[in-house]
Amino acid sequence: MTRTPPHPVLQALVGDEEVGAFFSDAAELAAMLRVEAALAEAEAKVGLIDQEAARRIAEACRTFQADWSKLAEGLARDGVIVPDFVRQLRAAVGEPHAQSVHLGATSQDVIDTALILRLKDVIEILGQRLDTLIHGLDALKRRDGAIRLMAHTRMQQALPFTAADKIDTWVQPLERHRESLQGLAPRLLVVQLGGPIGTRGELKGQGDAVADAMAAVLELGLAPSWHSQRDRIGEFGSFLSLLTGTLGKIGQDIALMAQNEVAEVRLATGGGSSAMPHKSNPVPAEVLVTLARFNAGMLGTLHQALVHEGERSGAAWTLEWMVLPQMIVSAAAALGKAQALAATMSFVPSSAMGT
Repeated sequence: MTRTPPHPVLQALVGDEEVGAFFSDAAELAAMLRVEAALAEAEAKVGLIDQEAARRIAEACRTFQADWSKLAEGLARDGVIVPDFVRQLRAAVGEPHAQSVHLGATSQDVIDTALILRLKDVIEILGQRLDTLIHGLDALKRRDGAIRLMAHTRMQQALPFTAADKIDTWVQPLERHRESLQGLAPRLLVVQLGGPIGTRGELKGQGDAVADAMAAVLELGLAPSWHSQRDRIGEFGSFLSLLTGTLGKIGQDIALMAQNEVAEVRLATGGGSSAMPHKSNPVPAEVLVTLARFNAGMLGTLHQALVHEGERSGAAWTLEWMVLPQMIVSAAAALGKAQALAATMSFVPSSAMGT
């Protein structure tokens, strides 16, 4: 069973298939199985379970076949998918090792660490796309940078400048976003292991050692339990909104410069009109503006999920599940469209230069 995104046809315009795949049911399940196998391996390393149990759990995780209908029923009943997932995994492991599955852990340990595993891949893709976009804009600057344009302030003609000046206003914040992503990644990409109330108390004094070993297996950073400390997720959401905001500014500039009356950029392709065949609409540039505004709105909602009651909030956590994937996919889609624009657009000398 794979989760179908809302409005699947609309995804052709505002979605991103590559990054969206990380938030399918199948991808989440695969990540959860990696977490359970790593937990068992770590617990065997410190002596909480025996090596044979860890081997059997790892084998069951490799071959596990979910009963998706039961998982869905469990999610609706429990508010989280893990209780029924663990029940099914224990059945797959069988006796005498079933009770070694998920030992000392809680649902949030599995869900959060499974998310971080997928975000590790997502961040790599976003970084690569940012690099490609920056390089594409640099190439555009080298080719068209000397072309004379008219600057606009407050939507009015201001003074002459060049395409290079315009491109600089696009590239410089993107370079800062790239640096921000590199700085954010080590803080975000950390294991979650806290047990029922975040103290690792059910791990018989071996909680820190288990977390350390688990982080090593999964190639994640080590951190104290962060069940109700969602600043990492909030910071990542802020990055996504800032990134799409910058891309939206690029899109808005291009859409304005592509107007017939301005005609300072030429786009390789444009969207058609059902009523006016002479039109060529700057659809990719417009979508950049849409995605920027979408993520700006979603950021406020994501930051509502920072407010956890006590040591865990079902309400805030569920809200995070709903919002964060949409923001990530929107950012990935925006980068893809911006890359295509940079690779295919060209600047045209401004007709206003003679006025």
